Amino acid sequence: QVDRYLYHLRLSDDILLDVTARFQAEMVKGLGRDTNPTATVKMLPSFVRSLPDGSEEGDFLAVDLGGSHFRAHQVKVFADGKQSSQLESKSYPTPKEVTQGNGAELFDYIADCLSDFMETKNLKHKKLPLGFTFSFPCKQTKLEEGVLLAWTKHFRVRGVQDTDVVSSLRKALQKHEASFDIDVDVLALVNDTVGTMMTCGYDDQRCEVGLIIGTGTNACYMEEMRHISLVEGDEGRMCINTEWGAFGDDGALEDLRTEFDRELDLGSLNPGKQLFEKMISSLYLGELVRLILLKMTKEGLLFNGKVSTALLTKGKIEMKHVSAMEKYKEGLSNTKEILTDLNLFPSEEDCVAVQHVCTIVSFRSANLCAAALAAILTRLRENKKLLRMRTTVGIDGGLYKTHPKYARRLHQAVRRLVPTCEVRFLLSEGGSGRGAAVVTAVARRLGAQRRRIEAALAPFLLPLGTLREVKGSMRAELEYGLRRETQANATVKMLPTYVCGTPDGTEKGKFLALDLGGTNFRVLLVKIKSGRRRSVQMYNKIFAIPLEIMQGTGEELFDHIVQCIADFLEYMGIKGARLPLGFTFSFPCRQASIDKGTLVGWTKGFKATDCEGEDVVDMLREAIRRRNEFDLDIVAVVNDTVGTMMTCGYEDPNCEIGLIAGTGSNVCYMEDMKNIEIVEGNEGKMCINTEWGAFGDNGCIDHIRTKYDREVDEGSLNPGKQRYEKMTSGMYLGEIVRQILIDLTKQGLLFRGQISESLRKRGIFETKFLSQIESDRLALLQVRRILQQLGLDSTCEDSIIVKEVCGVVSRRAARLCGAGLAAILEKKRENQGVERLRITVGVDGTLYKLHPHFSRVLKETVKELAPQCDVTFMLSEDGSGKGAALITAVAKRLHNVGQK
Repeated sequence: QVDRYLYHLRLSDDILLDVTARFQAEMVKGLGRDTNPTATVKMLPSFVRSLPDGSEEGDFLAVDLGGSHFRAHQVKVFADGKQSSQLESKSYPTPKEVTQGNGAELFDYIADCLSDFMETKNLKHKKLPLGFTFSFPCKQTKLEEGVLLAWTKHFRVRGVQDTDVVSSLRKALQKHEASFDIDVDVLALVNDTVGTMMTCGYDDQRCEVGLIIGTGTNACYMEEMRHISLVEGDEGRMCINTEWGAFGDDGALEDLRTEFDRELDLGSLNPGKQLFEKMISSLYLGELVRLILLKMTKEGLLFNGKVSTALLTKGKIEMKHVSAMEKYKEGLSNTKEILTDLNLFPSEEDCVAVQHVCTIVSFRSANLCAAALAAILTRLRENKKLLRMRTTVGIDGGLYKTHPKYARRLHQAVRRLVPTCEVRFLLSEGGSGRGAAVVTAVARRLGAQRRRIEAALAPFLLPLGTLREVKGSMRAELEYGLRRETQANATVKMLPTYVCGTPDGTEKGKFLALDLGGTNFRVLLVKIKSGRRRSVQMYNKIFAIPLEIMQGTGEELFDHIVQCIADFLEYMGIKGARLPLGFTFSFPCRQASIDKGTLVGWTKGFKATDCEGEDVVDMLREAIRRRNEFDLDIVAVVNDTVGTMMTCGYEDPNCEIGLIAGTGSNVCYMEDMKNIEIVEGNEGKMCINTEWGAFGDNGCIDHIRTKYDREVDEGSLNPGKQRYEKMTSGMYLGEIVRQILIDLTKQGLLFRGQISESLRKRGIFETKFLSQIESDRLALLQVRRILQQLGLDSTCEDSIIVKEVCGVVSRRAARLCGAGLAAILEKKRENQGVERLRITVGVDGTLYKLHPHFSRVLKETVKELAPQCDVTFMLSEDGSGKGAALITAVAKRLHNVGQK
């Protein structure tokens, strides 16, 4: 008969797994911006973004409001590597007139108690940071602000709901500051559950879940920011206070609630609210037992059917009675004594039945708590994309601590429901007060770290005024390079290319193209068709250039190039044909005609001797002669930037600018002949290869170079040269990032202050890693994996900082590139004498093509700095191969026209 009464309180594992699935669905609903307003499980962001890392230290105050007592704490945190802290506390009663009075009285009372505590501890003349544990549901918009959503437990204070409780506390403290010399800075508002997680997180860094199971019940955990649509940003994690006590308020648990649960709810202070809490927290379990015993007695199943006053009195049976009656080791003596004290005079059978009721009620509580906790653990494991997970749950609350069997039942149920999670349950020491102090300590550490990180990165954030100065300096340098009297000393060399026309669609024939500009060398056969079916077909082969050849002798380099050409001609079966050839040579050359190019200086890691000051076309012809296997008609030596412009010009006649933003950085554009003083003639236009990478070599942009830029420059193959390129091109951005990471690590802001061997290696941080790390699609877990590939063992917080560093470095590169391009666009507009310029820029380069944000930031900057120019950016398809062939074809066409 007893079991018939208790049948609905017994929950099978299948039912519990169903509860887990229901709670998971409620979590998702609570995290969504659109679904949160109607969610019962509010999933409140706590703005606690980081767990303790052991470097926190100092003196902190904490106040703790939420139970039958108010507590003030002084916490000393030591950064001694042992995660040690000292806690001194004092308890104050919370009388009914305070817990059910008005808001001003409540906060004045808290301030009075804190003032008394500080006086007893001789702290009145110290300025101390304070953490405020406020164990009621609050909507937070930052760590030190929280609007009360609703009172729970026995609190019913007027005029506080929907107001910021931190402001109210500050106002009350300000009254005391004037009269009692207390100086307190409220840094954090913390829920007791979050405080529990942080307290345990201080002792065990695996702890990422907090659980309270006492007078009230709640859980919190560290959620991925990308899933929290209520908060801006998607980097890192944030602790979510689930406020799970309200689970089921929408009827989601109606099939599991018994007649006793409904009766208990109707008699509570808040009917229809906190239904999950009423099924599992110690505040209600004693009352649930009373209601069951009352009905059983009325039906003659207990105490000979005699209903005592105790059974009719609400709240007469408390959780402490339930706990004591479940101490089976003491037999039935405890149960008999408690029931006798309640004037119930039980028989031995009555004692057995009552003990059984207590067991079933507390067992159901542990099982339901385990089911909801299983949902949180499963979510954590799935967030981390793990098959199995080890984690720690920080736990506090009287029910868990004092009930003889509760903890074991909870642990066993969790292990059954989530066998894929190896869970350690860690009891919170020092409670939520110590936790509030730890949150405050972490907040202070993060605040100090944030200021130092921002100071390191501030020089990269170039305001619009500075970018306008860069644009002005670039414009001046362009003019110096074009003038006869200043060209020799100009840093931006403005090299004439002798390319005087863009494709007109009549080009046709077979052409060879060579492409030398990086660690690979390409040979191409390009077939161009004209007319209605005009097209370009390409066949190519890529050959590596070993480092020893890049940095050997000029003769070895050009012999290697000719060897590659021979292999290609044989591969294509065209060794006997004397084809016109365009040579893309992506290094600064001074040209005297379209087929003569004297190397000004190597860039991009090339150091071959006896080349600078020599004509590279002659060197190529000499190497062909030395091999004596084939002959070629070298028509044009071409810069890759010019090739890019020509490739896009083939598609869009409006394209008169070429931009490379890749391993190197450069721009070319069609300049009016009358402005090019170093070339004879005033008619028509000629393409100018600016070689703008050397902009700033005369010191004109030194004021925006950072100490990291100087480190990169000094460690490069050409110190003092190509300074603008070293701030804007893919070859150097990763190295700038590496220098910043080393500096931040030395300051103890990254990688636990440990500079790994891999971080010491120059060139380890390739620019492709910047592109991967900055990808919006990548979660921080994947960023951590990329860093692990580089030998950098990073925490979640480290990954956020690395991503931020990559972001400021690449953003500055795009902004500087945009400022330079704006100078050229304005020059073009003035050349044409128009109010608005419409023009196309042909672009190539891996940085522009592959980096997730570079192209967008570049375009935005150009719009800001050249507002009178309507610019279309056109991606080049193989400017250095197809472009070289097109230039050769145009040169042949113009040559033929000239002969006619």
